[in-house]
Amino acid sequence: MKSNGGFERVLSYFDEDGDGKISPSELRRGLGLMGGELLQKEAEVAVELLDSDGDGLLGLEDLVCLMEGGEEEEKVKGLRDAFQVYDAEGCGFITPKSLKRMLSSLGESKSIDECKVMINRFDLNGDGVISFEEFRIMMQ
Repeated sequence: MKSNGGFERVLSYFDEDGDGKISPSELRRGLGLMGGELLQKEAEVAVELLDSDGDGLLGLEDLVCLMEGGEEEEKVKGLRDAFQVYDAEGCGFITPKSLKRMLSSLGESKSIDECKVMINRFDLNGDGVISFEEFRIMMQ
């Protein structure tokens, strides 16, 4: 295995409280500082999927797996789990209505029209909804 020095620097960047682990909130804030955007629920799902010891936090080894990409099958499973959080209607797509519902549950108030605009940014085939394939591409 390669030296973990670079990963340790990344860990320390995200680890605000110095406990050697990254919480969902720390992950969200760290990505925000780097120009990324991650909803709290997305950060929680990401940490849950990558957390190898079940403590609800990402340790160095979890971070190495994340940064090195992990196994393709695990990545697809993680993406599918995250997708299902948004596909509240169970129809296999993220619709403006399901996006609005998810955002509302996270304390983000958006209109259906605002959700349509958000979806249109990633809707590759123009059908007005996000399929799992479009979601996967969006998350890469």
